[in-house]
Amino acid sequence: MGMPYNHFSREEYAERQHKTRRSLAAMELDGLLLFKIEDMYWLCGFESDGFCIFSNMFIGTEGALTHLVRPADLGNVNYSSCCDDVRISLDSETTTRSSAIKEMLQSHGMEGKRIGIQVDTMGLTPRLFLEIQAELDGWCDLIIADDFIREIRLVKSPHELEYLRKAGKIMDRVMNDVIGATYPGAFEGDIYATFYDSLFRQDADLPAHIPPFGSGESALNLRYTSGRKDVLQNDQVTLELGLAYRRYHTACMCVVLTGPDINQRHLDMHAVSVEALVAVQEKMRIGNTVGDIYAAYSDTLINSGFEDSLLSVCGYTMGATFPPTWMEQPLIFSGNPTRLEENMCFFTHMIMNDRNAGLSMAVGEQAIITRGAPEIITQAPREPVIQMPR
Repeated sequence: MGMPYNHFSREEYAERQHKTRRSLAAMELDGLLLFKIEDMYWLCGFESDGFCIFSNMFIGTEGALTHLVRPADLGNVNYSSCCDDVRISLDSETTTRSSAIKEMLQSHGMEGKRIGIQVDTMGLTPRLFLEIQAELDGWCDLIIADDFIREIRLVKSPHELEYLRKAGKIMDRVMNDVIGATYPGAFEGDIYATFYDSLFRQDADLPAHIPPFGSGESALNLRYTSGRKDVLQNDQVTLELGLAYRRYHTACMCVVLTGPDINQRHLDMHAVSVEALVAVQEKMRIGNTVGDIYAAYSDTLINSGFEDSLLSVCGYTMGATFPPTWMEQPLIFSGNPTRLEENMCFFTHMIMNDRNAGLSMAVGEQAIITRGAPEIITQAPREPVIQMPR
């Protein structure tokens, strides 16, 4: 196969571009300036982490599709993107990104037209946005666009679901490897090494953010922190692992308890977290809302006497994402009105942190919404995971 090295067919990309142009026309926009790398990847296959400095793409209702990138990204564009129109924005003290954008828009006859711009993305800094506003003021109508491509991406195509299932199978094997490497006396750095070694050997991609896990007091941290230590006896190790296959992410979560002594409250928390996961998955049906999923989680914890351990979010949708995070909207929180549709995909984590006692427990799995019960694509241990001293 020659370049570009795409992960989807030209026909699928063309259909995605058609959906985008149709939405733009419905919003009475003549085109859209994209800065969200996930949307660029979805529309044409472009893969790069250079968006953290600058990367722009334009899609017009009349057929225009143009990359505007730094010279450093030319290799990635040619390698990965099916978009043939590539322009250069030089790194220079004498030219600006906004002037390069205006020049590109001018070549497409966009003067006086209504141009949408993405702002809900880490690919556009406030400073660059203000610069673009000033550059295009009076030349065209610059409109803050809704995050509509992300909403289209919520429902996955059959090929996208294949990648998610593949990622899920790898995730389950990786989780088993990591659990096996987690025991009293194990060095956290060796546990991380097992994780990365296992995923790379199975052709998976790096996760979009560093998986958070820790032992002892750091087991309650829900984000990565630096500094490794040894796992102790009578310890707790939170494993929130994620990886991707062709950028499509899956995650799985559990807590490893180390002996010889196991805290009964830990076991009680595990039982409630599993009960909550079952309740949540029963709500993952077409027509229910994301808020209904959260209610199943919160009701279970409250009815079991663990209201103090409630988090305000119990999961989020999963798909193709780039650093710094694998999380996308919609987050699963109280009252979220987003309706579940077939072929959406969600990671749900039943996290319980008893900060007064210093105890953590969680189970988390990923599932695809189907016409019936959800299809579980990552499997968390439903029984307590206990590792004794060796």
